[in-house]
Amino acid sequence: MLSYRHAFHAGNFADVLKHLIQVEILQYLQQKEKPFVYIDTHSGAGLYSLQSAQAEKNAEFETGIGRLQDCDWPELQDYLQAVADSRPAHDQSGLTSDQLYPGSPRLGQLFLREQDRAQLFELHPQDFRLLDELMATDRRIRVEQGDGFKGLIAALPPRERRGFVLMDPPYEIKSDYELVVETLAKAHRRFATGTYALWYPVVERSRINKLEQQLKATGIARIQLFELGLSADTDGRGMTSSGMIVINPPWTLKAKMQNLLPRLSQLLAGEQGVWRCEELAGE
Repeated sequence: MLSYRHAFHAGNFADVLKHLIQVEILQYLQQKEKPFVYIDTHSGAGLYSLQSAQAEKNAEFETGIGRLQDCDWPELQDYLQAVADSRPAHDQSGLTSDQLYPGSPRLGQLFLREQDRAQLFELHPQDFRLLDELMATDRRIRVEQGDGFKGLIAALPPRERRGFVLMDPPYEIKSDYELVVETLAKAHRRFATGTYALWYPVVERSRINKLEQQLKATGIARIQLFELGLSADTDGRGMTSSGMIVINPPWTLKAKMQNLLPRLSQLLAGEQGVWRCEELAGE
């Protein structure tokens, strides 16, 4: 299935959490001079207009990046600066920078140094074309049209022996919940020291509970979980929260999220906001 398009959700609260954690991990990798690889398994188009028909359909960015534009919290400044730095002055349609929001591959590109590289996968033909055009002049980046799960396994272990894998599937089919665990287990066996971040939506809590149990059962150590939501779990349709599961996280990540997520959930959703910050597996 290829119906999912991230343009409908760009800049929403789930992107805020995902990109906050992505920036933290990439900055941590930059602390050493040794090169690293950034692998994005489900890249999307890379840059989105917040004034497109897709983005304005539900205006999800209004309870995401839209609430943070004037926020001066120190803990958010690295993320907000990265968002600002990753926006071109304008795109081909003449939109200004504040009308654009970067996807994860564009943010990843921002943190690449001369010695680093990125491998980006996208299956959707239109999004692949947009992403390929966006990255066309950057020799550090390879863009492939294909299955990101299979592409990831083929890309490991990386020659750099340092790296960050972002896995952000659309979960269009229910089997993706099992497939992400299977893929992470295979990837970890090939590249045990890499940092992996898995995004997931909270639509049915029972699926997330099962996902957590299956990840614990792999025996992988050092797993942390972070969630941010606009409301408590419901039995209705739609995503109420989203989460990031991080394998081999930076040692600073949990403390920062523990301090930030309670306040961020209130800023985005008021008293209805929810959050989680947990360790699924220790050393």
